Amino acid sequence: MNSNTSHKIKKRNKSNDVFLTPVELATKHIEMIDYNDDDIWYDPFKNTGNYFNNFPNDNKEWTEILDGKDFFTFDKHVDIICSNPPYSLINEVLKKSLELKPKIISYLIGMGNLTTRRIEYMNENGYGLKKIRMLKVHSWYGMSFIVHFEKDCENCIEIDRKIYH
Repeated sequence: MNSNTSHKIKKRNKSNDVFLTPVELATKHIEMIDYNDDDIWYDPFKNTGNYFNNFPNDNKEWTEILDGKDFFTFDKHVDIICSNPPYSLINEVLKKSLELKPKIISYLIGMGNLTTRRIEYMNENGYGLKKIRMLKVHSWYGMSFIVHFEKDCENCIEIDRKIYH
């Protein structure tokens, strides 16, 4: 990213959380997930379907606010949540994802969205950070992470809360 992109993002008056995930990246993200053939996949932020259309089976659900189907009112059983959520709503997205109680919650998020507090929040609710992949998408601001939280799983990283002087 060049400095022009950074300045445009910092100076915009209204957030814009619509960043389409390249199909190749959505596919790579999906391939990170260990699943069973009968698992129900869920894309809460479908948009053009780059995730949804590449899920490995036909057991799948989607929501997309632009199509009148709101993630925050969705209440069906799913086993795997996999998508690129709006970064400005990440706390609300994680909370709603936990309410659905899937086996796996896996999101593509911005580097600034992966905080110690959010990892601990997921841990407190029974989900460990099992996998993480760092990557760069052309024209997106900064680095991004694919985070893969799994129910009843240990974190793949250690969190040290001690403040060193």
